[in-house]
Amino acid sequence: MPAATTRSHRSASKSGPARGYSATKDQLASRLARIEGQVRGIERMVNDDRYCIEILTQISAIQAALDKVALGLLDDHARHCLVGGAAGGKPEEMTEELMGAVGRLMRRG
Repeated sequence: MPAATTRSHRSASKSGPARGYSATKDQLASRLARIEGQVRGIERMVNDDRYCIEILTQISAIQAALDKVALGLLDDHARHCLVGGAAGGKPEEMTEELMGAVGRLMRRG
């Protein structure tokens, strides 16, 4: 995927938002703030010499929460940019970009 295509789509236009998650931005920010709190909690657990399995359990919960955020962003992107027509006449390029993001998420671990 050419970087120029990606950059041009990501920039906001003056006529409206270029991001599919605009309608759920507050909810997304709230979830990310909770995840940040969980990460800080793990740091405290490590500093307090908590049991390894308890820490691993919290890490697993954070990964699941991040996966949920990622899936929501993918869903919003697909609905707004692909189905909603924000692809600007380049649906094949947008599909490649989406599938690249899915591939990166699946390679994690």
